[in-house]
Amino acid sequence: MGRRFIYLHLHIRPNCIVCKDHSFLLYNCCMLSEFDLIARYFVRHAHPKNRATLGIGDDCALLMQQADMQTAISTDMLVEGRHFFAGADPCQLGHKSLAVNLSDLAAMGAEPQAFTLAFSLPHADEQWLKQFSAGLFALADAHDCELIGGDTTKGPLNICITVFGHTPIGQALRRDTAQIGDDIWVSGTLGDARLALGALRGEYTLDAAELEAACVRLHAPQPRIALGLALRGIAHSALDLSDGLIGDLGHILKKSAVGATLQVDALPAGAVLQKQAPEIRRQFTLAGGDDYELCFTAPASRRDAVLGAAMSAATSVTRIGVIEAAPGTRLIDGDGKPLALQLASFDHFA
Repeated sequence: MGRRFIYLHLHIRPNCIVCKDHSFLLYNCCMLSEFDLIARYFVRHAHPKNRATLGIGDDCALLMQQADMQTAISTDMLVEGRHFFAGADPCQLGHKSLAVNLSDLAAMGAEPQAFTLAFSLPHADEQWLKQFSAGLFALADAHDCELIGGDTTKGPLNICITVFGHTPIGQALRRDTAQIGDDIWVSGTLGDARLALGALRGEYTLDAAELEAACVRLHAPQPRIALGLALRGIAHSALDLSDGLIGDLGHILKKSAVGATLQVDALPAGAVLQKQAPEIRRQFTLAGGDDYELCFTAPASRRDAVLGAAMSAATSVTRIGVIEAAPGTRLIDGDGKPLALQLASFDHFA
């Protein structure tokens, strides 16, 4: 959001007196200019943390660094028609655009500091921008995360956020540090987001109350920042669940050169998903996607510490399996019997 924040073609209306005789007032009757859009919807003149010594309005932002800290950086892109429906509620979209990025910081045990916003817009719709920025900043303020720059242009709706956080050197939660014998845990509940998506696609029908409840998980995920911070020094490894448990856990297994056994019927299904048939519950808790919960591993000897961290973060956690030496993922039911399920997580290019 520096000097190239947005570029939109402005068309003067020939019958508009203000356009014809007062071009400096063009934005009031026709279309927001680049700098008016920035000032009106994205510039905030003060932030309590003051992490950016120079923010929006120059070629680069300048971000303060702290001694003995590592910087955690992550980028996520949301594309209309791929990650959200055309015509999506702009306030919810503003929230989710930042939430999916903050979830990555949570998975690393990193405290949010700042973010940049880059997006393309079909046109400068003031009502849309007002609602989008409201949803964006409500979540940003909840996590003391400051908008410090970015870029915007005209084009298909596409939102890209980069977040910056920090964590003490050596305390970041990583994917390549799971150890044999670790418990596997997951936060919150799984599957309701995928259930909502299927209903919105017309794959099946939910009643109005069920759909509304499930859509909260799809449109307004809550990044588990507090839990990620509380797990530093307790968990061995972690990641956030964006594409489905079975695939995302596979990243930990591959990076750590280990395997796992999962107790499928122990997976915490969402409140709406719990009412569905067992086959659907298993499918959506294992491979639903869009959950944005944390999956992490920790020594069996630290179970009380894990539960204490969860309590301090006001977030539920469930123990769902164990890390083993044999490669691959083995699925068992509530009686310990093997399950042969053919599941695949979300793939952007599938």
